[in-house]
Amino acid sequence: MKPLYAACATALTLVTAAAWAQGSGPTDPQIAAIVVTANQVDIDAGKLAKAKAHEKEVKAFAQQMITDHTGVNKAAKELVAKLHLTPESNATSDSLKQGGAQNVAALKKLSGAAFDKAYIDHEVTYHQSVLDALDKTLIPSAQNAELKALLVKVRPAFEAHLQHAEQIQSSLGKSTG
Repeated sequence: MKPLYAACATALTLVTAAAWAQGSGPTDPQIAAIVVTANQVDIDAGKLAKAKAHEKEVKAFAQQMITDHTGVNKAAKELVAKLHLTPESNATSDSLKQGGAQNVAALKKLSGAAFDKAYIDHEVTYHQSVLDALDKTLIPSAQNAELKALLVKVRPAFEAHLQHAEQIQSSLGKSTG
């Protein structure tokens, strides 16, 4: 089942790279849709994990994802409204929605330690993919200075989430192996 999680998590990087490989990159309205969708995908997975996780540290991580990504989405939506941008669905945002739904569906079938491991493994891969997309596509493509500044501002949080998920992944490996 691990390849499904990896496939879903890397959708952001692969689709973003492929969609704009020969073009000038996503527009600001497309970036807005990608950012909001990427955050919502992690909020949805976090809500499921908060309800189903076995280990306390996994539940706490899930709550942090809900809180932090809700905050980023709030800031993004406020900025989009201020800039009079309408988020524009695109191949990347659509792929993220689909991948997020597939991830949640797969996670719903698991329980206990298997759920915790699958959720955290996905979070590691997903946050790495988000960082890659931010660095290689989203930040360089953002035309509006305020949108670019928001992306730059939230990047350290995604990096911290990745490191936290990797730490939990390591501790889960020790507790189950």
